[in-house]
Amino acid sequence: MELNLKGVVRYDGTDFAGWQVQPNARTVQGALETALSRIASRAIRVYGAGRTDAGVHALGQVISFRWPADKASPDRLAGSLSKMLAPDVRVETIEEAPPDFHAQYTATGKQYAYTLSLNPMPDPFSARYAWCVPWKLDFDCLGRLAERTQGRRDFAGFRSSGGNAGSTTRTLHAVTIRQGGVVGPCDAAGLWRIDFHGDGFLYKMVRNLTGTFVEIARGHAPEDRLAALLESSGPFQGQSAPARGLVLVAVHY
Repeated sequence: MELNLKGVVRYDGTDFAGWQVQPNARTVQGALETALSRIASRAIRVYGAGRTDAGVHALGQVISFRWPADKASPDRLAGSLSKMLAPDVRVETIEEAPPDFHAQYTATGKQYAYTLSLNPMPDPFSARYAWCVPWKLDFDCLGRLAERTQGRRDFAGFRSSGGNAGSTTRTLHAVTIRQGGVVGPCDAAGLWRIDFHGDGFLYKMVRNLTGTFVEIARGHAPEDRLAALLESSGPFQGQSAPARGLVLVAVHY
């Protein structure tokens, strides 16, 4: 007998080659599958809600997998995995899910956060989790850009080549500029983040939107650059924000 299990995982993506299993590379999916397979004494396949790129982090990545009922119970499994994968990965929870639950296909929305460091030089205690942007940004402009991307529309102009999504239409429920980073020291200064909440995201869409926001808000592109990209059929042509500032915050079902 097998159980269908759902887990919530957080990880520092700095030293991973992304989420998805790759030959001869350390990935989050690969690390989880290796650990689970050792415990189960059989091959276990793990599915994630999203395929984060190399260097991207997660506070609330959701996973699902089939698990033999005669092996470790879900509540013990979370602790065992966390010990095996520490300190880069921690499994927050594991619980039994309905038979038709799938981490990717059952999801109805996701939340991402992108952190900017507006300091002249990177802070060693936040540099792994923020894009150091040493230029003066127009925050009124940032607010206008965030507001203009909200709603349901075709975001093909913000999809990088390599994505395999069919439809490029997505709904951004909210795009918000907030003070403070996702990760930072107790004396952190100059950290800001852009929170994105949507029903789904195209390949590198958040990083491409963030890079465009910064280019416009620092005065290197006119505000109508955003409109032109929103009307483009893609792929994205412009400044993409680096992976290290991006965090998958939560997945909704």
